[in-house]
Amino acid sequence: MPKKPSATKKSAKTLPAAKPWEHAKSGEGSAADPLATRFVESLSFDRRLYKHDIAGSVAHAAMLESVGLITAADLKAIMRGLAEIQAEIEAAGPDYGAAWPGWRIELEDVHMCIEAALIAKIGEPGRKLHTGRSRNDQVALDLKLWIKEASAALDQRLLDLLRALLGLAKLDGTIVMPSYTHLQRAQPIVVGGELMNWLAAFQRARKRFDALRAVNDENPLGAGAIAGSSLPLDRSHTAAALGLGAPAPSSIDATASRDAAVDLAYGLSMTAMTLSRLAEQWIIYAATEFGFITLDGKYTTGSSMMPQKRNPDMLELIRGRCGWAYGELVALLTILKGLPVGYNRDLQQDKKHIFSAYDGVMDSLEMAARIVATTRFNKERIAAGLGRGFLDATALADYFVVKGGPFRTAHQVVGALVRLCESRGQHELSQLAVEDFNAACAAAGLGSTLCGKDVYDWLGPENVVRRYRTAGNAGLAGLETQIKQWTKALS
Repeated sequence: MPKKPSATKKSAKTLPAAKPWEHAKSGEGSAADPLATRFVESLSFDRRLYKHDIAGSVAHAAMLESVGLITAADLKAIMRGLAEIQAEIEAAGPDYGAAWPGWRIELEDVHMCIEAALIAKIGEPGRKLHTGRSRNDQVALDLKLWIKEASAALDQRLLDLLRALLGLAKLDGTIVMPSYTHLQRAQPIVVGGELMNWLAAFQRARKRFDALRAVNDENPLGAGAIAGSSLPLDRSHTAAALGLGAPAPSSIDATASRDAAVDLAYGLSMTAMTLSRLAEQWIIYAATEFGFITLDGKYTTGSSMMPQKRNPDMLELIRGRCGWAYGELVALLTILKGLPVGYNRDLQQDKKHIFSAYDGVMDSLEMAARIVATTRFNKERIAAGLGRGFLDATALADYFVVKGGPFRTAHQVVGALVRLCESRGQHELSQLAVEDFNAACAAAGLGSTLCGKDVYDWLGPENVVRRYRTAGNAGLAGLETQIKQWTKALS
């Protein structure tokens, strides 16, 4: 272990005109051209990483002291300086302390601004902080720490939405309604059965974010620029201090990979897609032609010309913002697809895309939860048209199966009975007589006495939703079971 250097006093030296990482150049380097300065900066969007950058620096400094590369006095000064800088940034107002004077665009990014401020504040100990570290492994670490925090925040927003959906299911869940395939009436369900669909889908979103945290938990710090370091760095020390898993096994992959960013962007896109589908469903349900739901006035807007309008603009914007998330995912994948291994400056663009997608999806989740919490299903309006569409046709086929008929033959018989109703101007199978059912059965070779008066116990949407029995069904039995399960899971 190398001998610990002695503590140094605060330096009064001013920073050089050139960027601190361009000493191999003569003059001011890229700082000499304002366009070059603006072109390479990421400070306009990466300053939101300040807490993660400081946390990484604290862990790195503690590790350097533990292996003898800095003194205890150096560590104390670094810790004090970084704590003061974080407090200053957080006191400097919104937008990640945008008014903090330490944000200097010529220093390009959050990392160098914080380091420059630390050196100005504590002198020589601040110059030692970057020992054994590159901006390459530094930004890889900051990004992983931010993604870990972001995915936890997404989980909370998803929980809020799940609880709102469960609350609505408890209020309106037993209302009988049509289900749809191909946007045509299919089978009767209860409102809660459909709401359970959204609960299941958004719960999968939570699992995706859980998975990305587990898969991307390796510590990149200590990988350096690409090849590691000849200094006795203890990467497990920083991993433990930061709550990360084992050190990344390849120093090259640690700085070149942006899998965590892609996984987050994909999870955001999938969440946005599910939100968009919910929004589309409810936009349809809110239309006058359906009238299945009433949206709270806070979440509709009027028309500049038509005074009667209550447009579902918030739902439409949730639907529209799905494309925003998709675009950021495709942009990130496109950046990565042609890069050779090792860090490339193209990777600076990754944060712009994931921050943008994250902000959009977080807002959409919050808005969706508020809309769900204030929406009600219109029982009378739904019931008024519930008899149309022969929603009980499949239940009638099941009745024939229970009586001993093959399903394919039963399917054929019910199809014939639907045509019979339509030819008579009837809209419900229950309007047929028992003799009609038996005549159709006889014509299909099932005999003329298959049906009795009990057939009517199988007909009508209200009867059908009481008969569903399979696990996860969208009827009353399924709703009762799933409400208990979700109440326990979300409590």
